[in-house]
Amino acid sequence: MTQKIVIAGSGFAGLWAAISAARAVSLAGKENEIDITVVSPAPSVTIRPRLYEAALDNMDPDISALLEAVGVRHAAGWVERIDAERRELAYADKSGARMTRPYDRLVLAAGSSVFLPQVPGLDRHAFNVDSLAAARQLDAHLRALPGQPASPARNTVVVAGAGLTGLETASEMPVRLRPLVGDDARVVLVDTAPEVGAGIGGHAAPLIRKALAEIGVETRAGVRVTAVDAQGVTLSDGERIPAHTLIWTAGMRASPLTAQIPGERDTQGRVVGDAYLHAPAADGIFVTGDTVKVATDDQGNYNVMSCQHAMSLGRVAGHNAAAELVGLPLHAYSQPKYVTCLDLGAWGALYTEGWERLVRFTHQEGKKIKQEINTVWIYPPKPDRDAVFAITNPDYVIVP
Repeated sequence: MTQKIVIAGSGFAGLWAAISAARAVSLAGKENEIDITVVSPAPSVTIRPRLYEAALDNMDPDISALLEAVGVRHAAGWVERIDAERRELAYADKSGARMTRPYDRLVLAAGSSVFLPQVPGLDRHAFNVDSLAAARQLDAHLRALPGQPASPARNTVVVAGAGLTGLETASEMPVRLRPLVGDDARVVLVDTAPEVGAGIGGHAAPLIRKALAEIGVETRAGVRVTAVDAQGVTLSDGERIPAHTLIWTAGMRASPLTAQIPGERDTQGRVVGDAYLHAPAADGIFVTGDTVKVATDDQGNYNVMSCQHAMSLGRVAGHNAAAELVGLPLHAYSQPKYVTCLDLGAWGALYTEGWERLVRFTHQEGKKIKQEINTVWIYPPKPDRDAVFAITNPDYVIVP
């Protein structure tokens, strides 16, 4: 009887989980005994780390040929329910019909989404770069600005949240906005931290603030957005910023599907996994990518919601899901090397190493690394089965 591995999601973690599971099955010589299926709306990977950019071509590369090359099926649909007791997944297909799919092992790789708190007007007036559709909506809005009467509000973009996404989005905005509205373009970055860039670490933060000042991004630290309307943004210290554009990047939450899995979750909704990425309270379920919280090393560090961690987590979860069915040893997740590469627009980029985020490269040296990451490392490989399997072992090192 054929056993079934189902992977929910085809993002960075889901794709590599599928390939890794296929590799493990191949190593065991049991291709005819295991069926691997990815369930997601489309056989594509959204390159979410780049959605702050102006050019949105090839931000959702098709992975159909890649999945076929490694022997993985794709079922188009939106996962709605996980029944851990019955080991069954329910999803709606493109026509809206409800489908069910049993599994012997489930890998939850459903990702995360931007979190919108209960701020008046936020749900009606904020843009984001969390999905390709949202990025296109923002781009259309920006391109329409020249058709509006000139005003400080038209010429101003406010970015809320100075994490990696917020910093990169704000840094890109001067280059995008000035050709549209002229030299009166204004970009304001708002964050609740006492100092903008503090979350990136003490070594990097001063350089980040210097870069933002040089490229013309204003900062507001230690405040939060308390209200939004079509004409502007109100901050917690009472400041009112006239703006027709607010881009929200302040906070992420794991897929709501994690709430259907028994067990402990963190404040971001992630399931707290074990070293093998099991959901400990749900037999047969693995959690990976942005749906899991797990130690990266023995120094007290945990994965963050990033493609860097998702790609390794996917490799480990996929391998282990298949290994349990085909009799291979399980692999404990470990990812002690951590880097960040922050795009800071016209200033260049900032590359750091380690959890203490020691700065190694800046300006154009950093930019070259960032471009390599954004255009090569995070994109799906070519559909060459042997070549792909060669870089899919669960301890494969992704970063240099």
